Amino acid sequence: MRGRRVITVVDAHAGGEPGRVVTGGVRVPPAERVYDTMRWMEREADGLRRLLLREPRGYPALCANVLVPPCHPEADAGFVILEQTEYPPMSGSNTFCVATVLLETGMIEPTEPVTRFTLEAPAGLVRIEARVRAGQVQSIRFENVPAFAVHLDAEIDVPTLGRVRVDVAWGGMFHVLADAARLGLELVPERGADLARVGAMLTAAAREQLPAVHPTNPGIEGVSIAQLTGPPSGPHADGRNTVVVSTGTVDWDRPSTWRGALDRSPCGTGTCARMAVLHARGLLEVGQPFRHEGILGTVWTGSLGAPTRIGDRDAVVPALEGRAWITGFSHLVLDPEDPFPEGFTLGDLWS
Repeated sequence: MRGRRVITVVDAHAGGEPGRVVTGGVRVPPAERVYDTMRWMEREADGLRRLLLREPRGYPALCANVLVPPCHPEADAGFVILEQTEYPPMSGSNTFCVATVLLETGMIEPTEPVTRFTLEAPAGLVRIEARVRAGQVQSIRFENVPAFAVHLDAEIDVPTLGRVRVDVAWGGMFHVLADAARLGLELVPERGADLARVGAMLTAAAREQLPAVHPTNPGIEGVSIAQLTGPPSGPHADGRNTVVVSTGTVDWDRPSTWRGALDRSPCGTGTCARMAVLHARGLLEVGQPFRHEGILGTVWTGSLGAPTRIGDRDAVVPALEGRAWITGFSHLVLDPEDPFPEGFTLGDLWS
């Protein structure tokens, strides 16, 4: 395949959310932090994100991760997360996928019954504890970056929805959280289009009206994702949610752009952000399990560690446990004569 670009990937999903892991065919320059590698990719190599995630190789709900050399001496591997409109500093579902791919392909040697190692995400170090049986990962548990609430019971103006009461919290990304029932929505797959539309609108309105800046990294700012919350569907969980990922820019003058894609899982950063809000309200104690159910009924279990401080904010260190499954091994090919070197989007599926 002389002259063609070939990228090797392992596809996986965690709780239903797809996470493509790039294992070869991508080079990045040396950096002091994986965060700097992320910024370089965003600035100099964003065509890779579009190539991996857009049609004909991707679709709106797909995420990707590029394995990169770790920069921190305690890290065993690094990864940069790619989503449809941004480079998140952290992602729980993608962490589950990356850790599983590293172990089940032998890039990190698995030991039974528990393998411990450290990943470096753009947000910082992520300590992994994997339960392994017969070479297969049974579950992944990790400590996330500290989580904290930024706004509680704030109100935002949203076109066609009016005044909406929301919270904003950091769980690795800045989430805007709203009660689905108050918006006349039910957290079921059949309402997916309505949920995605409202979530995209909440994200855009919150980003405009509610400032959110990470206290120790001012380069991370702004609400970038929405979470609609509600009660669990049964006694197997403590809460239910769906998270809406942007697939384009919302233009208030063009209702056709008011759309996104639902996270198929309970969402790792979303679970951590919701736990931070519950803790700030006195509704979730340190060490208390929180079983979070996603739109498909999959459940991840979170808990909060000891309180800490991040800059000028009170925070808690969340832990999360879930599982991922490998779904395929692929070589993605880009021919130099391909008319779509960075993929494409169409308005039937994409905003």
